[in-house]
Amino acid sequence: MWRLLLEAPFEQDIELAVIDDDGVHALIFPCQRLSDGWIDATSGEMLDIHPTHWRPWQNRRSDRSGLH
Repeated sequence: MWRLLLEAPFEQDIELAVIDDDGVHALIFPCQRLSDGWIDATSGEMLDIHPTHWRPWQNRRSDRSGLH
């Protein structure tokens, strides 16, 4: 179940849904919320994204749909 972005935990791997030029979709890598933005939890790289909502990260997610 997707959750409100304001409820996203800090420094924990989560799955983010974002809006970009292609519309709304879930990122395929875990992200972490920091006090100054979002990072790719795998690489540590800062992300320039506009997330809309989040859910706990699961390594093997078979269902990437259900963004509503």
